[in-house]
Amino acid sequence: MKISPGQVAVVTGGASGIGYGLAVGLGSRGMKIVLADIRQAGLAEATTALTALGVDAVAVVTDVSDPESVAHLADSTIDHFGRVDLVCNNAGVVGAQAPLWEQELETWQWLINIKLMGVVHGVTTFAPLLLEQGTGHILNTASAGGLMPLPTMTPYNATMHAVIGLTETLNIELRAAAPGVGASVLCPGRVATGLGTNSQALEPSAGAAATGNPQDLAGSVLDPAELAELTVAGIEADTVHIVAGAGVSTGARARIDSLLRDLDLEM
Repeated sequence: MKISPGQVAVVTGGASGIGYGLAVGLGSRGMKIVLADIRQAGLAEATTALTALGVDAVAVVTDVSDPESVAHLADSTIDHFGRVDLVCNNAGVVGAQAPLWEQELETWQWLINIKLMGVVHGVTTFAPLLLEQGTGHILNTASAGGLMPLPTMTPYNATMHAVIGLTETLNIELRAAAPGVGASVLCPGRVATGLGTNSQALEPSAGAAATGNPQDLAGSVLDPAELAELTVAGIEADTVHIVAGAGVSTGARARIDSLLRDLDLEM
């Protein structure tokens, strides 16, 4: 998909971090932005900052775990801008760290509701609009944690693997239905965001106090603005897996090599 002025992008989890970085990067290219987040105060501040940069932006408070809230987001987008071209299912949280057998069921359900079902709700709500117009793109934010094991972060790890697999299949389905519509999954390594702090504030019993990016990845931490530039380039290249960050390719290749070794042993 070619990013062009006048197009409309919806960005969930847009009040901060990767979402706000995407909004700035897309808005700087002339896209109109619908910024969505469950945090009303942070969303208002982010939208004001975005508007101050000259971006045509509107805010819609949205709980991505609630399909009716996501439907309201879509209705608001069409009511305000008349169309949608890029849907960034980016809202996310991260859970407390512990071995799998010590993880609370509440943490599992919270991450599944937001990180997995939030993407599902975004796709089922917006994909019909993109298919009807015959053009557009869906960007689902996952993590490097969907490309490799993440000990002590199993609920997060599992939902990220699910989002990657979902997007791979979704891209095939969309392109079969309308060649001008596709999907990508964003798989960043360590990014400078407040994900852990925000998660704990939203759900103190389940959210993690530390950053939710894979901590065993060596190298520098990506800035959201830098990640946004890499993401835009990936979207325009119709890349299905947009992978970014030091150490991510090494970790992903190690997992793939392990799988290939096991396949060689298949009877």
